Amino acid sequence: MACGQYEVTIAPKNLWETDGAVYSDSDEMDCSDPLAMSYRCDMHEGIRLEMWTSQHKMKQLVNVIIALNRMKHIKPQSTEFGEKEVLDMLMANVIQEREVNVVDSVPSYTKTKNVLQCTICDQYKKSLVRSGGSPHLQAVTLRAGSSDLKVRFSMSTYASPSAPATSAQPVCLGISKSNLYLACSPAEGSAPHLVLKEISGSLETIKAGDPNGYDQLLFFRKETGSSINTFESVKCPGWFISTAYEDSQMVEMDRKDTERIINFELQDKVRI
Repeated sequence: MACGQYEVTIAPKNLWETDGAVYSDSDEMDCSDPLAMSYRCDMHEGIRLEMWTSQHKMKQLVNVIIALNRMKHIKPQSTEFGEKEVLDMLMANVIQEREVNVVDSVPSYTKTKNVLQCTICDQYKKSLVRSGGSPHLQAVTLRAGSSDLKVRFSMSTYASPSAPATSAQPVCLGISKSNLYLACSPAEGSAPHLVLKEISGSLETIKAGDPNGYDQLLFFRKETGSSINTFESVKCPGWFISTAYEDSQMVEMDRKDTERIINFELQDKVRI
């Protein structure tokens, strides 16, 4: 641009590179006057404002216009926040948000419409039966004609988007036509016990740490192969429903890889 005897050019400090050429202080415009007035533009650290005393020339004006147009495509070499700094701040906020959600989230389990009625026996064909008036079950090898002694279960399935990811299915094992359910009951200072618990409240939604102890009724059922099932306590992770190798022994909770049987088969299955 020209005004009287002064001509204005704008250029990055010392050197800039564009898609078509490289400019430096010596490449800007022809000027016979070695004296110049230079000022820095406060809007960007890499831009210098220069005023030269020379005659108006069309070539110089064109150079200014071309240079300004090419500067639109220059990536600033210095900004208040670089890309890395901005990304680090965003990631820090995301990580902090996820940590808060994990700490504050209480897993809850919602009952689905899928209910399976069945009997259960261990991998050595010992069936689960009632033990008189005891709140426990026994694993017994039944003789022919004694199948009516088998406990028939109504196995309700649950869904939980807030629970830890697992390939197992949360279930409750209730005795059909009753309000009795298998429960893993924690014992202070000793191993948890498997008991039959009478339930009168609703089991539509069960939350971890339920004040009524309803979370003791939940087990992670994991099926491997075509018929092998394990039942791990949700309340006491690492503890499984198990039977002894000996006949007519109580069904109890035990750790995996011990001297008890944790593999079961579902028989007489009917979906309701």
